[in-house]
Amino acid sequence: MKVCVLLSGGMDSVVAFHDALHSHEVVACLSFDYGSKHNAREIPFAKLHAERQRVPHQTIRLDFIDSLFQSDLLKSGGDIPDGHYAEESMKQTVVPFRNGIMLSVATGFAESIGADAVVIAAHSGDHAIYPDCREPYMQAMAEAIRQGTYASIQLLRPFIAMDKTAIVRRGVELGVDFADTWSCYKGGEIHCGTCGTCVERREAFLLAGLPDPTVYEQTPALPEIQ
Repeated sequence: MKVCVLLSGGMDSVVAFHDALHSHEVVACLSFDYGSKHNAREIPFAKLHAERQRVPHQTIRLDFIDSLFQSDLLKSGGDIPDGHYAEESMKQTVVPFRNGIMLSVATGFAESIGADAVVIAAHSGDHAIYPDCREPYMQAMAEAIRQGTYASIQLLRPFIAMDKTAIVRRGVELGVDFADTWSCYKGGEIHCGTCGTCVERREAFLLAGLPDPTVYEQTPALPEIQ
């Protein structure tokens, strides 16, 4: 099957990309620059992984999101909260209907280049905070994509029932160099170690019993879910 992978440069999407390489013919990778604080840090990693595998990579600018939408994840928003990924405060980082917008663009692109499916790396750890990562939403979107394309494009979500720990383990199996991925929502020179995505990253390696190659500004005790 010819697939187009949504490749942000984060851990999940990079593993999904390498997983797809083993199962499908990856004909393109798409990154979206929508004005998040960390886009400039993660997208170069997306490009790097695609280039290493000689897969065409496109970065699509969605500037309107930063100027019109409300979210602390965006450069136009407030500070990124620290704490556990599943805490209520992380809702501040939700970009309204982000996946819906990106999947719509990716679907049109996929059909235009003759792909059969779009791959997204949504996983079970996203469910607590992001409504457009949950399987009921994904099922509905998959049906809309199938019905709305002559090619009956499929929406593949290989990690939807997996948590971050399982994704780390899968990445190690595939030989993914996690040092060449980006998680931190603050988008500094190195991972902060305290924001929700850094906490989730640190926790995943710890629970997987695998070494974490990431350099962090701080590594305080991991917070409990409140």
